[in-house]
Amino acid sequence: MAGRFAPRPRPARTTVRGGHAGAPAAAARAGAVPHQAAAPARVRTWVPDGPLDLGLVLGPLRRGPGDPTFRAMPDGSVWRASRTPAGPGTLRVSARGGEVCGQAWGPGAAWLLEQLPELLGAADDPSEFVPRHRLLALTRHRRPGLRLTRTGLVLESLIPSVLEQKVTTVEAYAAWRTLVRTYGEPAPGPVPVQMHVMPEPRTWALIPSWDWHRAGVDDKRASTVLRAVRVAARLEETLRMPAGAARERLEVVPGIGPWTSAETVQRSHGAADAVTVGDLHLPGIVGFALAGDREADDARMLRLLEPYAGQRHRAARLILLSGRVPPRRAPRMPVRDMGRL
Repeated sequence: MAGRFAPRPRPARTTVRGGHAGAPAAAARAGAVPHQAAAPARVRTWVPDGPLDLGLVLGPLRRGPGDPTFRAMPDGSVWRASRTPAGPGTLRVSARGGEVCGQAWGPGAAWLLEQLPELLGAADDPSEFVPRHRLLALTRHRRPGLRLTRTGLVLESLIPSVLEQKVTTVEAYAAWRTLVRTYGEPAPGPVPVQMHVMPEPRTWALIPSWDWHRAGVDDKRASTVLRAVRVAARLEETLRMPAGAARERLEVVPGIGPWTSAETVQRSHGAADAVTVGDLHLPGIVGFALAGDREADDARMLRLLEPYAGQRHRAARLILLSGRVPPRRAPRMPVRDMGRL
């Protein structure tokens, strides 16, 4: 597979745009890209048209407690480091008195601030959801600040979703953390803790097979990421498509199926109806919450969610937020040691 062998050592590598980029592994491991003095932040304020809970809206973008691209701070602010179409950028979002303030740094700052309302659910319409179960009605009443985010960035959601295929969340989060810290670049701006912007597509393609292995990623998932980054531009074009058509294009890439495409467009497109099928736990949780059926499969889950057609992902989010889940009857899935495979 591409990326299996390390590129021939040389001091710099010419990019397709005519610039120069140091060899990614050496630069990242040696800390060759130091934090620069923070330039003044770009600032934008925005007033949402209803209740807004930053934690609920942006929480799905966090890939584990040590995610190097996401930090939730004790003061209630949320920091995100993203690779935008304009380049890397860091965004700090805070809310006070019904007003949201966004501060951004780096080449992608203007893009991040332009996308701020959609990131916080401005394109989402919670009023379209009509609860038909008491549990969902109560949960929506208790969580009025829930909006569905739309990041406008496909690869940023796709790659960690691929890493989460068929493994525990602990393994997937560790892989994402390791690869972004090793091959990403320091986030611009006065970040409160060390943060990184995820690697660009070309850098993902140059990761050697042994570093995928060290991060706990098997060949199947690594190959899927490599195939995706080769057509990154085509995948980002799906942002101009309806969520259903976007999923169809994503699933053209071998290794990306309905589970991964749904997990991606839920975040990148704010797809309110992209219910996740093929999940190990979700059918049982939905079945238990709506019908007391902890043995529900995907087909049963979809039948139970039929009354919420067009809003099935929101219904699933509310069920998860309700806390009504079946008691555990089996031990957690064991964490595998890739070094022994």
